[in-house]
Amino acid sequence: MTLRTGLCSVTLRHLDAPAVIRAATEAGLECVEWGADVHVPAGDPDTAARVRDATEAAGLAVASYGSYYRAGHTDPAEFEPVLRSAVRLGAPRIRIWAGATGTEATTPAQRSAVVADTRRAAELAAEAGIGLAYEFHRNTLTDGADRTLRLLEEVDRPDVHTYWQPPLDTPDAQALAGLDRLAGQVAAVHAFSWWPATTRLPLDARADLWRTALGRLRGRHLDVLLEFVPDNDENVLAREAGTLRALGACS
Repeated sequence: MTLRTGLCSVTLRHLDAPAVIRAATEAGLECVEWGADVHVPAGDPDTAARVRDATEAAGLAVASYGSYYRAGHTDPAEFEPVLRSAVRLGAPRIRIWAGATGTEATTPAQRSAVVADTRRAAELAAEAGIGLAYEFHRNTLTDGADRTLRLLEEVDRPDVHTYWQPPLDTPDAQALAGLDRLAGQVAAVHAFSWWPATTRLPLDARADLWRTALGRLRGRHLDVLLEFVPDNDENVLAREAGTLRALGACS
């Protein structure tokens, strides 16, 4: 499987960074997306450097920096500490959010602010050799595949992409059609099984969805990151990682 399997540290936010690294290693994963919420706070480059060193010493890669910067909504000055931490973390990509309201609830002025701020942040990140990717999420301007494509076209930068994950309460066929439309714009995938609503299930509860999704992504070099395992339980991580690898191999 050409896809690289990893873990979002937010999955285990109740653990410290060494414990997250240990869990990821024991599960046979290859990389970690470190979150800014707990493990690598924005503006704390010393912590970022320590986490990077520990991650690499364990034989893992830093997949990305999961920030909570909302383009066009967060104070623009707050992107600089995000970027400093990403640099010290050695992250090749920063995850950002496309505003703070869904497409239909966003005014033209707010939309323009998201586009302009994304371009500004992308230019700063590019100087450090880092790309950006939007969280694919409801209540933002990436609340659907076609809407995400429209936003990326407006931003018009080759170093800005998107994540993908199954939209909430969306049937498999519809979710996969959205993945197909996003195609080469997907920089990484957040892998989890929710159904219905935010009920957290084992990954194999939606095996058909993930087998097909991974099959359509094969041949791409991107990260598939486990997120939201049942009960946020580190003890099921090895099982979920095994399921992810098996579904990828069978796709």
